[in-house]
Amino acid sequence: MSRILIIDDEPAICWSLKERLTDQGHDVQIAASVERADKLLNTFVPEVIVLDIRLPGQDGLSAIPGFRQRLPSTPIIVMTAFGDLQTVVDAISRGAFEYLVKPFELPDFLSVVSRAIQTLAKEKTGPSLPVEGNQLIGRGPAMQAIFKQIALMAPTEFPILITGETGTGKELVAEAIHRHSNRRNGPFVRVSLASLNPSVIESELFGHGKGAFTGATEDRQGLFELAENGTIFLDEIGETPPAIQVKLLRVLESHSFIRVGTSNERTTNARLIAATNRDLRSMIAEHNFREDLYHRLKVFSIELPPLRSHREDLRPLVEYFIGRHLNSSHPNITDEFWAEIEKQTWPGNIRELRNAIDHAVVLSRGGPLVAAHLPQWPVDIAPGEESCDQLQLAIAAWVQRQLSDSQTDGVNDLYRRFSSIADTALLNEVLSHTQQNRSAAAKLLGLDRATLRTKLGTTASD
Repeated sequence: MSRILIIDDEPAICWSLKERLTDQGHDVQIAASVERADKLLNTFVPEVIVLDIRLPGQDGLSAIPGFRQRLPSTPIIVMTAFGDLQTVVDAISRGAFEYLVKPFELPDFLSVVSRAIQTLAKEKTGPSLPVEGNQLIGRGPAMQAIFKQIALMAPTEFPILITGETGTGKELVAEAIHRHSNRRNGPFVRVSLASLNPSVIESELFGHGKGAFTGATEDRQGLFELAENGTIFLDEIGETPPAIQVKLLRVLESHSFIRVGTSNERTTNARLIAATNRDLRSMIAEHNFREDLYHRLKVFSIELPPLRSHREDLRPLVEYFIGRHLNSSHPNITDEFWAEIEKQTWPGNIRELRNAIDHAVVLSRGGPLVAAHLPQWPVDIAPGEESCDQLQLAIAAWVQRQLSDSQTDGVNDLYRRFSSIADTALLNEVLSHTQQNRSAAAKLLGLDRATLRTKLGTTASD
């Protein structure tokens, strides 16, 4: 069948893989190090190389370029017990055909080998970069798949659409794509369209000329110009007004735009990455989003999983968030703390988890982390169809406490107090989401600005 070289210093793994491959008729040779593999290549020319990263002597990642130069058409399958984003990007950027995270299932391994045998490896270029700032964390298969998509999409110039629930890390993915792209030395310009007043979105994105409108006292560059030679990240793309959707489509198709109040056409080479937590297909059906723009944005797409679907990443995420606060040793993380973390459903996803850990670390004052340091959740409100039912239960529990604790006079005022509490909580959260932009908040709530001002109890202008 095929000649396969396995480079790994773990005898049990080598024996197991060789047995299965030999049973399929392959000619399999084993080397415990890169140095031994180099000598073996003088007499044995493999059609597939299976390479571990952690090896005595030269490590597997640094050996990939040498193998690629010596055997340019031979697929290299990388094995690693450390499946972080940087490792994946390094492996693929140096020319790996595929990677597997240990421990893996033998059928998965055999499937990858079968694909490698049938496919010529295509060399992928682009130097690896250190991960800086906030990181994408994940050891499970769901996040490993995301890491691979980032590594494959980053070197391209195509638009990318990132979808997923609120708090799943869409902006971090966009940053990672930029950081590992050929544009990494250029600007990364981000904007949340939901936080902008609809009347100024066009000016913000494309700029304006002097005198274009009241207050336009000078020419101003838009974000697409500021993102020249870099990446522009448009978060909450589903909030784009129809008129701006047309202009975005033009930018994607011709890389050109016109500043507000001018007639001269300008060009941009900024790469566009968009994100949304909304169902754009449903918005298309309801005529709220252009189908042609959707397809132009979705040349490549990444759908981020909710945290509840990759709970195996809870511990590494928690450890990472705790580590951001510490300059020295880790605090004592108690079993009851972990139990409470595992108990919650985290409907707010990674953002909610991060905020909860920040809350806990501050309250712990450097001491052991216990369950009491976490925010208190009166009712576990799960995402999806059960959310409304669980919210109703929470409201019912609150009303019952008020009825049992209040005097008759207090009960008479119960409805007003509940309405005030609910309105205040809702308005505060929406205003926080829109960065205190009342016009954007009114739009999200389906209210006019005057009604929103009344509810806020103020007549101050936006």
